[in-house]
Amino acid sequence: MKKLFEENILAGKKLKNRVIMAPMTRARASQPGDTPNDMMAEYYGQRANAGMIISEATQISTQGKGYSFTPGIYSPEQVEGWKKVTKSIHANDGITFAQLWHVGRMSHPYFHNGERTVGPSEVDFDSQIWMWKEGENAGKMVDCPKPRALETEEIKGIIRDYAKAAKNAVEAGFDGIEIHGGNGYLIDQFLRTPSNVRTDEYGGSLENRTRFAKEILKATADEIGADKVGIKLAPFITYRGMDCPYTLDAILDVAKYCQELNIEYIHLSEADWDEAPEVPEIFRVELRKVFKNKIIVAGNYTKERGEELLEKDYADLIAFGRPFISNPNLPHKLENNLPLMPLDPTTLFGGDEKGYLDYQG
Repeated sequence: MKKLFEENILAGKKLKNRVIMAPMTRARASQPGDTPNDMMAEYYGQRANAGMIISEATQISTQGKGYSFTPGIYSPEQVEGWKKVTKSIHANDGITFAQLWHVGRMSHPYFHNGERTVGPSEVDFDSQIWMWKEGENAGKMVDCPKPRALETEEIKGIIRDYAKAAKNAVEAGFDGIEIHGGNGYLIDQFLRTPSNVRTDEYGGSLENRTRFAKEILKATADEIGADKVGIKLAPFITYRGMDCPYTLDAILDVAKYCQELNIEYIHLSEADWDEAPEVPEIFRVELRKVFKNKIIVAGNYTKERGEELLEKDYADLIAFGRPFISNPNLPHKLENNLPLMPLDPTTLFGGDEKGYLDYQG
């Protein structure tokens, strides 16, 4: 087991290892305002031994929100809050990218003053989001309603929101940004035919369905530089009404465009539940053919499975999610075969320091 713990280079920065902390929603932003806070700064600083930290998903606008207590990166107060987080990570010799998020239809009118949620098309789907209403004692999962279809000009505005959020992230001290293009959120909704039945320039053909993702990649790269931009894609995740027979064509088309722009990395979000489908090796081969820059993989990886992908050159960096929550010093534990602390699932979303700052080692 050597490659996983070797130094590497990303966005011109030296990574101390190839163990990446995956983005994980923890729902601890201060209210009102969805503002990053001192508690979040300490949480991320504790885990700066990762080769790189990708922040939790961060909404680019009020419209982009879909879960309670998730942070934003569109207001001056939020930018100032994120500065505390990046300062803490950098003080511990860490590197961090901000994951930029618009959830699209994965939301609820509760977060939007009663207004309807938005998506590529007005299509019913079966999914839920986590909500904690004011005055209640705990959060709960609630059904997502049918969204309204975005107008073409609104789509142009969202692309501008992504570019502004990228600029804000750099101002806040992040080393780069990751565009969340997977897991059934807005960009993914445009890529797939069950959620995108538009007849304008953003729907129908493969070229049209990938246009939104490509225009966001171009806008953010123009704003902060392609070497500071990555994108998360989820080719084999089909829940949230995203089962589409043309997904791989869309993913590989976007990946090819990423190479044309010289985008820094692609982050593959893979299924992480027990008995999840394996990613076919042929897809990894095809992805590497069209994209030569860095590839990050995430999906219930062990260090052995991660090492195997590094050896085959199917990936350059391996992201770990929940093990990082309960094991702040995860790279050290993995490298030295130390036992991992289990996490408390009841403290994953919302709450205080319990299950957030009190894990040791």
